[in-house]
Amino acid sequence: MALARRHPRPNMPGMIAFAALLERLVFTPSRNAKVALLRHYFATEPDPDRGIALAAITGELGFSAAKPGLIRDLAAARTDPVLFGWSYDYVGDLAETVALMWPAAPTNAAPPSLAAVVEGLETTPKPALPALVAGWLDAMEPSARFALLKLITGALRVGASARLAKIALADLGGVEADDVEEVWHGLAPPYAPLFAWLEGRGDRPDPADAPVFRPPMLAHPLEAGDLAGLQPEEWRAEWKWDGIRVQLVATQAGARLYSRGAEEISAAFPEILEAMDFHAVLDGELLVVRDGTVAPFADLQQRLNRKAVTARMMAEFPVAIRLYDLLFEDHEDLRPLPFDDRRTRLEAWFARTRPARMDLSPLIRFHSLDELAALRDGARAASIEGLMLKRGSAPYVPGRVKGQWWKWKRDPLTLDAVLMYAQRGHGKRSSYYSDYTFGVWKGTELVPIGKAYFGFTDQELAFLDRWIRNHTTARFGPVREVEKALVLEVAFDAAQLSTRHKSGVALRFPRVSRIRTDKPAAEADRIETVMALVENRLA
Repeated sequence: MALARRHPRPNMPGMIAFAALLERLVFTPSRNAKVALLRHYFATEPDPDRGIALAAITGELGFSAAKPGLIRDLAAARTDPVLFGWSYDYVGDLAETVALMWPAAPTNAAPPSLAAVVEGLETTPKPALPALVAGWLDAMEPSARFALLKLITGALRVGASARLAKIALADLGGVEADDVEEVWHGLAPPYAPLFAWLEGRGDRPDPADAPVFRPPMLAHPLEAGDLAGLQPEEWRAEWKWDGIRVQLVATQAGARLYSRGAEEISAAFPEILEAMDFHAVLDGELLVVRDGTVAPFADLQQRLNRKAVTARMMAEFPVAIRLYDLLFEDHEDLRPLPFDDRRTRLEAWFARTRPARMDLSPLIRFHSLDELAALRDGARAASIEGLMLKRGSAPYVPGRVKGQWWKWKRDPLTLDAVLMYAQRGHGKRSSYYSDYTFGVWKGTELVPIGKAYFGFTDQELAFLDRWIRNHTTARFGPVREVEKALVLEVAFDAAQLSTRHKSGVALRFPRVSRIRTDKPAAEADRIETVMALVENRLA
């Protein structure tokens, strides 16, 4: 990032202080240091600006009229379009490009506060927005422009997640981050009751019967050393299904469906919401299920990230929930109970309630870990990622507590594919070509089967970036086409049919596992090999 570093100073105007925070977060690699920066900001900035900043960092801030297209139009009116296009291609970030290129007009206006920005964006008629935003940009230096544009365009990409912000808030108030998480969905920006509680000026916000998210219990990957110390009689096994983990929350005040990351996804799955005619909090897996058979993850992807869904799509991709756990029954918190007791309660609740579009995740009976390993290795064809092992005595505790839950995934599949296209990444990778499209041979033609943007080391990233720059054959906006000469060993969880790819197939969770400079491109894998994996999965 080309913006200059800036250390926060006391009593800075709101936008300048927010800009300083964003710059420090970008240039700070340490997680603990980022938490300290956020904590200091929340402790020193006034209401409502700190609450607006919190909403921006956690992705809770959005404007219906102010969109990235508005910023592009403003930049086009003030800059040379060819130069802007080249600059945007090089920088890789719209907000940073405009902040650095903006030819400010002389003005005596002071930068606005965050509260003034939000009020202006929410109340100004759409035709008047361009002049309003341009006036703000004229009154700012590049770092403050960058902060303003990030507010407008959304995703900050400064290395601070919503979870990190909640950890900083917990640190500020001397509470646990999961305590903040439990009240979060009952609050709204600018979070005055939250800050009052954390600073000892008010009571803990009470979500009462609000359908709020509860932090999920997570599993550690099971390694060979961990496996050796397990006693079979202490553990319960379930399939790890190839869907998305969800939490169903239904109270007298309403019902909501959340992803594992606390994102509400109710609107995309109205049939699930309709089936939540009960008062309970449940943990489960969202899947596309046809005639009792779980469909590949590619089918579920057709329903994800949608604000609305049609009746035709619901019929074509019917969803269901496979239930894992019961966290609350009515007002009773079952999380402190051992897993075995919660499972008994879940089975009894399910027998009484029989909710539509839901079933129970079956427990797998086994006598030895070798027997369990054989079951895991043979389950690839049934939309299963592997196994979950849960200690029978384990309470449901937030986070990834080692030794209580294990995820025992199948070994990945691998293919040798040819690098075809590359694109710059975002954030810290905006100067590197780090997103790769790769393909396999179909006759004498290479056809793409997927993209990967992780799995390699920093040294391998530097090598790939140099290779791409030195072997570019064509450019399409931010995308570079390269010589079909470099082979990548790609690891992935499964192959599935896809109408979005020319090859007719796509890979599940692809990642670069090795750079095959030793292998000629002509010897990379063929589409027949990939299709055989699909057929085995569907068998």
